[in-house]
Amino acid sequence: MQMSGAQMVCEAIIAEGVKTVFGYPGGAIMHVYDEIYKQDGFEHILTRHEQAAVHAADGYARATGEVGVAMVTSGPGFTNAVTGLATAYMDSIPLVVISGQVPLSLIGTDGFQEIDAVGISRPCTKHNFLVRSLEELPRILKEAFYLARSGRPGPILVDIPKDITVDIGEFNYPDSVHIPSYKPTYKGNNRQIEKAVEAIKKAKKPLLYIGGGAVLSNAYKLIRELAEKTQIPAVETLMARGVMGAKNPLLLGMLGMHGNYASNMAMSETDLIISLGARFDDRVTGKLSEFAKYADIIHVDIDPANIAKLVDVDYPIVGDVSTVLKKMLPLLDDVNTARYQAWRDILKRYDELHPQSYVDSDEVIKPQWAIERLGELVGEDAIITSDVGQHQMWAAQHYPFDRPRQWINSGGLGTMGFGLPAAIGAKRAYPEKTVINITGDGSILMNVQELITAAEYKVPVINVILNNHFLGMVRQWQTFFYEKRYSETDLSFQPNWKALAEACGGIGYDVTTKEEFDAALEDAIKQNKVCFMNVAVNRFENVLPMVPAGGALFNMMLPPKTEENGGEK
Repeated sequence: MQMSGAQMVCEAIIAEGVKTVFGYPGGAIMHVYDEIYKQDGFEHILTRHEQAAVHAADGYARATGEVGVAMVTSGPGFTNAVTGLATAYMDSIPLVVISGQVPLSLIGTDGFQEIDAVGISRPCTKHNFLVRSLEELPRILKEAFYLARSGRPGPILVDIPKDITVDIGEFNYPDSVHIPSYKPTYKGNNRQIEKAVEAIKKAKKPLLYIGGGAVLSNAYKLIRELAEKTQIPAVETLMARGVMGAKNPLLLGMLGMHGNYASNMAMSETDLIISLGARFDDRVTGKLSEFAKYADIIHVDIDPANIAKLVDVDYPIVGDVSTVLKKMLPLLDDVNTARYQAWRDILKRYDELHPQSYVDSDEVIKPQWAIERLGELVGEDAIITSDVGQHQMWAAQHYPFDRPRQWINSGGLGTMGFGLPAAIGAKRAYPEKTVINITGDGSILMNVQELITAAEYKVPVINVILNNHFLGMVRQWQTFFYEKRYSETDLSFQPNWKALAEACGGIGYDVTTKEEFDAALEDAIKQNKVCFMNVAVNRFENVLPMVPAGGALFNMMLPPKTEENGGEK
């Protein structure tokens, strides 16, 4: 088939089964957008900023497990997209981002809107391509989608010069990909798996340490089966919330800097860590020299570069979590679950001693209450996105996540402004589900222009702004570690949130009481329009527990006592 490079881009997207593309046009990619206008194989969502286009594709990918696709133009169009690429890269999210580039003859001449997209994106993409001829374009597009979704997923950049998009040639889209230097290991070494199983049977205090790779591998049913079969307690990272299910009695909770007491003490006292798709991030380990000093480590990860990168590993298993667990489970049929009873009793006592708690109030809305109330009212039916800050941690601590891909947030990069466009992507993927973006008064303004996108395309995401008139997490650190010098964190000067939502085609609610919270959420769901719920919360509330930066995981700043744990409410 003879067609232009621009047509080839559209045909490849259709061939890969992509239903929705997010983007923003410009000069260098104009030929591709002209073909988008003519085709009907996929829809295109025009965001109002290139960063938001990539975040929306990211949210779509996290919610579905499929490859998200975004398009941007050259120069500032591409540089605006870099934050989205880096966000996806840190969390291993499969994306294909297609950027326009100046014509081949202008590359290296400082042409108008020329930028070295390949050079800039090299540290924050799994792989990137500069297309140098029309003949290689179909192969590169096929490889881009393959690389994005295979092995450890990640974002792929395809940078296409403008003259290639207008050139005419033969379109032969490959059926398969063969890259000799890229052969991901999925199965895991049988002998290593057998050794790991023996270690599990000998351990007295084993612990399942579940990371975001378990979500990417779609391994949650196997992990729940492993926990049920062995009766080994489990902890989840920020990226793994929902894998075990909030009601699972074997789930201790989230661990790490803002993990709960039982989870962090379990990691500190375990004698065997069974790490499934986790990478021992610094927010989990705390002070490395004090981390899990008494434990042997089983580390299952599809990326060999992650194995033993930060901690010494006794049983390294390179492979896909799902594939490895399918081999491991039959070998654990004879495991003695009673062996771990004393360990479970210790951890139960830790949870009773310091449960995940807070002091509620009848005078002011506590942000923790707002999160818990969301869980009570929409629970497992909703998809929750978040921005970054205190509200993100409160959501991870207090929302009852029931399944993987229910919780969508920027973990590794910590990108403010992620939540709203990610919610748009998730809602476009699952229009029948309630999608709620839990955000803060600082984060929401980072990509607030996407309210217009949501209104135009009738994407009714609900933005719950936990408004404390601060850059909350930075303020918290200033309180604890900078003698309350609140340097440039006071956000007292704010827009009229209700009017702002309405000006952008949505609706708004000002919420100051618990009764107003319930009424606003009920009405927002019924109205079926993009909205702001501006929730006035306690200004100086802190996210606790907290492990100070560089501190040992077992040295936690704990929340105040409540009636439930022996204190006064």
